[in-house]
Amino acid sequence: MTDPLIRLASLAKVYHMGDVDVHALRGATLDIAAGDFVAVMGASGSGKSTLMNILGCLDRPSSGAYRLDGRDVSGLDRSELALVRNRTIGFVFQSFNLLSRTSALENVELPLLYAGVGNRERHARAHEALQRVGLGDRVDHHPNQLSGGQQQRVAIARSLVGRPRLILADEPTGNLDTRTSVEIMVLFQELGRSGITIVLVTHEADIAEYAARVIVMRDGLVREDRRQTPRDAAATLAAWPATEPEPVAPVAGGAP
Repeated sequence: MTDPLIRLASLAKVYHMGDVDVHALRGATLDIAAGDFVAVMGASGSGKSTLMNILGCLDRPSSGAYRLDGRDVSGLDRSELALVRNRTIGFVFQSFNLLSRTSALENVELPLLYAGVGNRERHARAHEALQRVGLGDRVDHHPNQLSGGQQQRVAIARSLVGRPRLILADEPTGNLDTRTSVEIMVLFQELGRSGITIVLVTHEADIAEYAARVIVMRDGLVREDRRQTPRDAAATLAAWPATEPEPVAPVAGGAP
């Protein structure tokens, strides 16, 4: 039997804040198979953000074990965790985190630039990633020339350019309208079918309906873990009434 891509065993995280110990995770145990599409839900303070930080190798657990792609990464130092992140994980955030004075292509290239990938390969892979998210004709556009949904697609392309096995998405539809959110879920479902594992944090129950599995965190523990037949995002979108195109989203900080 194939090992899961993610295996958490009795994972705990304690933050020491002066004389107070904050128990963000209290022994979470969880397996996620390669290619799974998981939505993580929970109230503020439930532990889901801490869980995502540990899954993304941005933090280490206080105790317990985390195996990623068969490797125990629980005790790795910062430089080792950075290598794991670069090789295995892509990140998508609610606020897009694009550089406003930089084209879509250059934003997508950025992880490869940091990784020391040469110009020709960097350009080719960034073009490929933008094509994959439906923005092959927007490579030279800056964020302020793109709608919010297009900006999020650029961010998803950036997460794909390193060819990760796992994408962690933190409230990726939080800044988008309902139709555009469904368009993003169409893309995530397509990526999941291609074999990429998706773990998505959301407060929105209707967004969680598009995942194949829903995990509910409470008090630092996995309190609910259920399989479901995911809602088909493409079918939902096809049934949507025709609307005006999504407006170009304003960019914080003004003109590029």
